[in-house]
Amino acid sequence: MEPPASHTLTWTGGFAIAATVLLWLGYLGWAVFSQFVDHGLQGSQFIRETIAYVIVMTFLTFSACMYLVARQGALYRSREHVRVPRAEIDAFMAASPPSLTVLVPSYCEEPSVVRSTLLSVALQEFPGARTVLLLDDPPNPTDPAAAASLAGCRALPGEIMALLAQPYERFRSSLERHEAVAASGGSTTSDGVRSLALDHLWAAEWLREQAAAYPRTSNADDFLADEVLGALATDIETTARALFAALDEGAVLPAERLSQLCRRLVWTFQADITSFERKKYAHLPHDANKAMNLNAYLGLMGRRVQQIPTQLGIVLRDSDAPDALEFPDSDFVLTLDADSVLLREYCLRLVHQLQLPGNERIAVIQTPYAAFRGASTRLERIAGATTDIQHLVHQGLTYFGATFWVGANAVIRKVALDDIVEVSYVGGQEVRRYVQDRTVIEDTESSIDLIAHGWTLHNYPERLSYSATPTDFGSLAVQRARWANGGLLIAPKFWRHVRRMRKEGTRVPRAAIALRFNYMASICWASVGLVFLLVFPFDSKLLSPILLAAALPYFLAMSSDLHRLGYKRTDVFRVYAFNLILLPVNLAGTLKSLQQAAAKSKIAFARTPKVKDRTAAPALHVLSAYLIAVFAFTTLANDVLTRNWTNGAFAAFNGVLTTYAIVAFIGVRNSVVDVVLGIAHWVRVPVKAPTPTSPAPVQADWTSVLYFGPDAPASIERARIGVSQAPPPRRGDTRARQRS
Repeated sequence: MEPPASHTLTWTGGFAIAATVLLWLGYLGWAVFSQFVDHGLQGSQFIRETIAYVIVMTFLTFSACMYLVARQGALYRSREHVRVPRAEIDAFMAASPPSLTVLVPSYCEEPSVVRSTLLSVALQEFPGARTVLLLDDPPNPTDPAAAASLAGCRALPGEIMALLAQPYERFRSSLERHEAVAASGGSTTSDGVRSLALDHLWAAEWLREQAAAYPRTSNADDFLADEVLGALATDIETTARALFAALDEGAVLPAERLSQLCRRLVWTFQADITSFERKKYAHLPHDANKAMNLNAYLGLMGRRVQQIPTQLGIVLRDSDAPDALEFPDSDFVLTLDADSVLLREYCLRLVHQLQLPGNERIAVIQTPYAAFRGASTRLERIAGATTDIQHLVHQGLTYFGATFWVGANAVIRKVALDDIVEVSYVGGQEVRRYVQDRTVIEDTESSIDLIAHGWTLHNYPERLSYSATPTDFGSLAVQRARWANGGLLIAPKFWRHVRRMRKEGTRVPRAAIALRFNYMASICWASVGLVFLLVFPFDSKLLSPILLAAALPYFLAMSSDLHRLGYKRTDVFRVYAFNLILLPVNLAGTLKSLQQAAAKSKIAFARTPKVKDRTAAPALHVLSAYLIAVFAFTTLANDVLTRNWTNGAFAAFNGVLTTYAIVAFIGVRNSVVDVVLGIAHWVRVPVKAPTPTSPAPVQADWTSVLYFGPDAPASIERARIGVSQAPPPRRGDTRARQRS
């Protein structure tokens, strides 16, 4: 839990917002009146420079102000949050437990990574949760390493259920005895309390044995062993001590409370884990993104189907046959990335929050993930710092009603997904889209769909989920390029929603509008603006101490936040340096968005590599970092000659920090290797595979003719292409949207 913000901290946060706005207004007055009114127009070039400079700095200051506003909301929420007592949640869940399905999409992940995720889900203290591992690997890989990895992931559900079977059976037998006493109206005995306390001690010891034996090869493994297995053991052991203390004092405990405590053990060790592979079925969409992996399974929930072999491949058809496959529906769906880990009460507390009166229209509840502690590299540590800062920002977005779904983990109402589903048909096969896949930040666009249908989203103000952070610049470039892509495509959709709401007479808070637009588009204008400031030689008369003072509250607030999150105050400079070398990555993502908009196309989901060895970074990204440093020092030399001290100081600051980032985050040796590999990749002529590059023409037999029709060969080819790239419904096609 976040410590409650002090009155001093909230007061200084409000002062920082007011100071930023007033200083910016003061700079505008100085730039306009002092430069134009007092000194005249001074030529068209100066006017153009002034207008461009003011526009760029306005956007940058706006983003800084939005950070301060979101931060202030998070501070207020930290003071308002009160944890619901565990006994209240236990009683509620025992009376009317809702159903929950956990979906874990995975693509080419290492079995050890997926195992940590599934184990953290299996140990959730939630009754009857079903977990489905959605494997999206090619079902028949030819590479031995890929085949071994897939086989390991396929075996995980059975391995984890077998691991938890012994404690589950023990505690289920104990629960039957306690429930029998409670049902008969009898009173608890000292033997019953002692038996329950011993069960808790046995569970704690079992968990500690698992934590000690758990293989530790990364900080993520340390986290699972210490904070999932170890911390759960400590919690259970604390309950055991409390039961022994009650026994020593001769206290009479209600029989129902003993049943609740024993039921908690059963819920913790109860596991129902299966796997599903959409690529085994010809009629399901095979689009290369996480959204369609989720959509394929969501479209099957609540149905009974049978596997039917066809000329296209195996398809699933609705069936009432006794041997039909059943995909149970549920009240809630938890989506969880395969590299994330949940703390033990995640499902219990978030689902209980959704069930409280007044929360009926909350569609998505989540705890934005935090970074694992104990980073092995400087880059992982600072990347983790930016992740933890984003957790703070997301908590503030909820205060102002501007929450976005963060795809790493979220509990979603199934009826809300049914409300926004879009249906299209490819080759006569139905394709259901619950989660939008037009961009690789599918959760952001789906957030707009939900609020457009009258739903809301909520960030639970605790840290209950953690996720892996890239350890090298190559992996980081893949992740951050994906994050930078798509926001510009989604912003017009949100603007259409705002206009429609205003036409209907519904007020949309201006703070929510500003925060949402900043969330979706700030990477674009911040990257372009910073490049503009680095490259363009502005007149020194445009710089003012007022402008520097306007930026000071932002950096001081972030420095304070980093300190509260367990980092150093001086890490604010490292975060700035970190963002400098990410400039080419963010720009690449922005340009990719523009390319998508022009071509009206989708791009494949780029998985963040998680390997023991280093991932090579694109040569252009590495060279761009060096170019920024060289250009900054060149500008410094010119400014010294022309005595442009203010601009020279800015260039020196950027040059020094970029150089630090190259050495600390990329590495000089690694950067040389990446550039050489990139050049070799550009000049090397790919060797043609020995197998033919184009498949042999399809030969239609009599069964194909009867299934597809007289044009069977062409139909087979079109069908194979169609299921791989299912087109989205056209905008405005109301027939494509099904509402519950």
